[in-house]
Amino acid sequence: MSLMWTVKVLGLGVVALSLSVELLSRLLHRLRPGGPLNEALFFPSELACVEHIFTSLSPRSCLCPLPHGVETSFSRLLRRILSATSSLDLCVFAFSNMGLSRAVLALHSRGVTVRVLTDKDYTAIPGSQIGVLRKAGICVRCDASPVHMHHKFAVVDGRLLITGSLNWTLAAVQSNMENVLVTEEPDLVRPYVKEFLRLWERNDPGQMPPHE
Repeated sequence: MSLMWTVKVLGLGVVALSLSVELLSRLLHRLRPGGPLNEALFFPSELACVEHIFTSLSPRSCLCPLPHGVETSFSRLLRRILSATSSLDLCVFAFSNMGLSRAVLALHSRGVTVRVLTDKDYTAIPGSQIGVLRKAGICVRCDASPVHMHHKFAVVDGRLLITGSLNWTLAAVQSNMENVLVTEEPDLVRPYVKEFLRLWERNDPGQMPPHE
């Protein structure tokens, strides 16, 4: 009886600890100045230099012909991606934008764990950055289902969701009417974390049956 009682007490302790962590997470989000981050970005984005986002240079020190020191939807998107300190999980249909590729490569070079899931039919289109990411050592998996993996979302550090209609392509950023939602709301972030893990595990090459 004493052993069973000990097991029950330990079980209740684990549940209490789990609930405490969840409550603490929610409290920290509420204590953030202005509350959890919620931001809407709309495209096409104004053309502007973003070199200063990747380097310590002043926006005015770049000699390219684009406007400098201008905050745009694209620059804000880059900043949100580059805010990652531990992980970036990216689930995207088409990926050919070199600026976004540069951001992902920069995170990888800083030691951030990057995982990319993409559609198998769009990995070899002209300009695709998937090969570039793989060559750099980033783990990429291609969805092998008979339908398109049409998601466009990223989860930063397991706490920040970036999602919307935007494919990570030059046309989407500069030419199309698109939207991106950035949010730290736990109730919105959590399902995307779960969906990414589900697709990531389903497309594990080691678990797939061999081709006949």
